[in-house]
Amino acid sequence: MEFSGLALWAETESERPQWARGTWRVDGGVIRRVSDEETAPSVGFIVPGMVDTHCHIGYSATGSVSESEMVEQARATLASGVTLVRDCGVPLDNSPAARATGLHLIRCGRHVARPKRYMRDLPLDVEDQGELPDVLASMASVSDGWVKIVGDWIDRSAGADSDLMPLWDPAVLSDAVCAVHEAGARIAVHAFSHRVIDSLIEAGVDDIEHGSGIDADQAAEIATRGIAVTPTLRQVELFQDFAAQAGEKYPVYAATMRGMYETRREHFEMLVDAGVLLLMGTDSGGYQDHGTIAGELALWLQWGAPAQFTIDAATWVSQRYLGYPGLVEGGPADFLLLNEDPRIDPLALSRPSRVTLGGSTVWERTSA
Repeated sequence: MEFSGLALWAETESERPQWARGTWRVDGGVIRRVSDEETAPSVGFIVPGMVDTHCHIGYSATGSVSESEMVEQARATLASGVTLVRDCGVPLDNSPAARATGLHLIRCGRHVARPKRYMRDLPLDVEDQGELPDVLASMASVSDGWVKIVGDWIDRSAGADSDLMPLWDPAVLSDAVCAVHEAGARIAVHAFSHRVIDSLIEAGVDDIEHGSGIDADQAAEIATRGIAVTPTLRQVELFQDFAAQAGEKYPVYAATMRGMYETRREHFEMLVDAGVLLLMGTDSGGYQDHGTIAGELALWLQWGAPAQFTIDAATWVSQRYLGYPGLVEGGPADFLLLNEDPRIDPLALSRPSRVTLGGSTVWERTSA
């Protein structure tokens, strides 16, 4: 199969992709550029598939779902232009969704938390902190190279003074991260608050999920160390609702969440300006529906991220961080075809005309 168009393309995985016109051939599941001229029928714009680095295939607002439902979640994800997801913690085997649809799925295993310090029934609870390194090493052995822990959550034991508090002693956390790395895996950490961030930096975690409490000094250190942050902006948009739900029972926690909500735009701009490695993630499967990455893209743009920066983060930057190459010479034929120019409207990424994985069409928009 040969086609022409404008592609976000790199000759090698070490190069930064650039927009290039030409003709491409897909054969044997790989893609190659055969000419820098358009000598075949044009398909419009060719871009790497998008990535959702924080989602929960197999989970919804009501809890774990059936196999047929998780397959539909995967199909909705593909239709939105996402071809690669990192499952950031579900309490069931969601691999059938990938097998049924072709969606690339990186599994983290379950969330790991302490008792009564996260959403009910979702995490694996660890009573004794000292067991955390062994628990995570075991989790790493049955995942796809990632584990996920809860770094902070409201500690209700303080009554009206309750607030977001770290779950793990810094020394325990450091030992646990070492155990994960020795097992050949990486670790993502849920973190809302400011007070937990220093311990995550010092422990050497790989990815901070949400990161809404990161300050400018911490952002600079995170950028220097190459720690990724998945900002999940649609989730941060809900912080005011979380504060309202806390009501008068937990006023300190409510004030913390409201404060982060009120500075959310400036905070995201600070992360961008600090040069933090930002990954695209929706947190779909709980408060967000699957297949709604368009809403996340829109907030990145509304909150100040440049168009090309957003396109890159949603595609090859997040792909390469998770071990996929993007669109490169001789690489996997995983791509989206777009009728609209994403350089003008990056939301075009979420409106593909065709989704291709391994050279095979896994989703195509109908005229209806």
